[in-house]
Amino acid sequence: MTTLIDLFKRLSRALGLDTADSFPPGHVHARTRWNPAYFDIASNVPPDEIERRICDAIANTPLVFAHIVNPTPRMQRALFGVLEQRLRLGHRREAAQLAALLIQAYRSPQIVEAMPGLANAIAATVHEEAPVRVQALLDFLENTPAPFDVIDMR
Repeated sequence: MTTLIDLFKRLSRALGLDTADSFPPGHVHARTRWNPAYFDIASNVPPDEIERRICDAIANTPLVFAHIVNPTPRMQRALFGVLEQRLRLGHRREAAQLAALLIQAYRSPQIVEAMPGLANAIAATVHEEAPVRVQALLDFLENTPAPFDVIDMR
């Protein structure tokens, strides 16, 4: 019976009848999960297109980042872009809210670091209160040489 259910799930996914909540099994970012209620992506969409759609959603509505577990480096860079824009426009409170989402994402030990030193910067304040952690992360991002100018290689 379990084999039959697994076959049905594979067929349903291949035909795009399901809403994807993760990358296909065996994908390099297979541990990345998202809430399908926030990302309406058919299960037969190719992984690169899935990632592009999620990054677009983050760029348009950055708070959806909270509904992603183990975001890929590209998804993190999409958040960096919005965060940089908020800082440039002087919207520090909104930038702090996005930085808090990034700190939350790095609670997972399986996350792939999108920027050298980011995980260490977040881990260094693990015993601090949330406002201190957010401020330390914003300081790190602002003082890192070209923190947001990461080239996205395909």
